Amino acid sequence: MRKAPALFGYCDAYFAVEVDNWVATILRTISPALDAAACAGAWERLYDHRTDTRRALLRREPWTVSITHVSTRITWTVRPVLFLPLAHRQGVELPMCTYDFKLARTE
Repeated sequence: MRKAPALFGYCDAYFAVEVDNWVATILRTISPALDAAACAGAWERLYDHRTDTRRALLRREPWTVSITHVSTRITWTVRPVLFLPLAHRQGVELPMCTYDFKLARTE
């Protein structure tokens, strides 16, 4: 039985180097538990592709790395986003549609 993709975590970062280091740390952490091919792929990414990764992030291009271990595929997707400051809301009634948004839960 094939399960739908699920979000298990995320990271907020302000600089390309932060997110690149976050993914590298996770790859180093899980690599001993991976099969030989997946482990080799993780270390290849760590040593051969980090410059390309940082260049893509600095150009604000999305970037993805995937590792497949047996029948499990783990994918990290990095998408640059711009955050705008929120308007001051004190003393202002929010529109009714504000309360319609429900956070989707994956289990």
